[in-house]
Amino acid sequence: MKRKWHIRKRILFTLTGLTCALLLVVALAFNLSVRGYIRSRVSAQLATVSQDASEQRRENDGNPKEARRFDGHPDRIMGTQGNALILSEDGEFLFVLHGDETVGRELASCFSSQGQLEGLKYKVISTDSGSYAVSAVSDPVKEGQYLLTYVDVTSLLALTDQINLVLLIVILAAVLLSLVLSRRFSRSLAEPVQNLSDFAAEIGRGNLAAREMDFRDVEFECLSESMNRMVSELQEAKRKQETFFQNVSHELRTPLTSIRGNAEGIVYDVIEPKKAAKVILSESDKLGGMVEDILYLSRMGKGREEGAAEPVDLREVLSLCVSEQDTEVKKKELSFQYDFDESPVLLPIREQDAERLFGNLLSNAVRYARKEIRLSCHRREDTVTVSVADDGPGIAAEDLPHIFERFYKGKDGKHGIGLAIAESVVRAYGGELTARSENGAVFEVTFPTDGTPEETR
Repeated sequence: MKRKWHIRKRILFTLTGLTCALLLVVALAFNLSVRGYIRSRVSAQLATVSQDASEQRRENDGNPKEARRFDGHPDRIMGTQGNALILSEDGEFLFVLHGDETVGRELASCFSSQGQLEGLKYKVISTDSGSYAVSAVSDPVKEGQYLLTYVDVTSLLALTDQINLVLLIVILAAVLLSLVLSRRFSRSLAEPVQNLSDFAAEIGRGNLAAREMDFRDVEFECLSESMNRMVSELQEAKRKQETFFQNVSHELRTPLTSIRGNAEGIVYDVIEPKKAAKVILSESDKLGGMVEDILYLSRMGKGREEGAAEPVDLREVLSLCVSEQDTEVKKKELSFQYDFDESPVLLPIREQDAERLFGNLLSNAVRYARKEIRLSCHRREDTVTVSVADDGPGIAAEDLPHIFERFYKGKDGKHGIGLAIAESVVRAYGGELTARSENGAVFEVTFPTDGTPEETR
């Protein structure tokens, strides 16, 4: 299991570590560059001094006194002076060609015990007098002797050390500044995240009160607004759910009360059993239909399939749904006007879904119609359109935007899920269900010609 880190620590360590790494790389690169430059310049100067000293040794036939007039060739860029001296094969000091004799003896003492003069190209030696870059070649005049040339690099190395000290101070200052800034930066990220986390925890505990939070970052502000919108939607869903349970409990109580009353009438012999049984059966059917509607709506919300989608003639489905409403139609003395295509209007749809859809729309029309219900069913080039219209009072303006919402119950409505079921079925098949008031209520369903359910695509 991976170790968990606080966001503050992660930001703090990351920014500080990155700052240190970058500055250390810069310091390392600087040192390598400066030391490389010094070595190249000093090596070139040592080669020049060695060559000139060798030439003058030949011209003076190895006379030490004459050789002291040798010019050391100071470097024109770094200002360092080149010097030369002669050592024995064992590194013993013999005489100085140019430069300070004390320095020459100190350098000779470094080689007298080691005798590492052969092939010496470049080496930095530290003595009591300072630091010197040296190189050695065989004496061109006398065999068994060496011409040692050297350059004082004390000031150059001191300058490098001074710059390194400045770099170290800069690195420490940058690290401290990085710590301060990363601490502030991490706090600016951690605090909003913690506030939003606390807000989410409150929502999880059921506290759906909105919070006014002001963030400097746009992303956190957008997240805060999204969470407040979510809270608002949860509040609305909770309100609708409470309303739904209130409506359903009322709707359930009515048939249950009727069933109980008639059952008690039979028990106490105050109602004719046959008549009471009919009422009990009727109310039981209503109760069963209501429960079935609730379960069906729950299944539609989960996208659960019930049987295969096959081409169904929607004209036959509408006719079947009309016959199922026959008792209520005769009771209200309603008439139907049909406007169907002569050829079959086929749509790939599960038959149970089609019956639920049009059964709920027809039930709604029968409930509000005064004298007539108009049905139309047509196939056009790329759509199938079915319309169910009644001549009732129409849909109230305040109800129209919410009529397909789950648990919404308009004036004189039932339990508020019939139209929600219809809308869920239509949406599952990629169609559209619209409602309007036009000399009554008009519900129009439009399906694409393929009629393929969304969940099977």
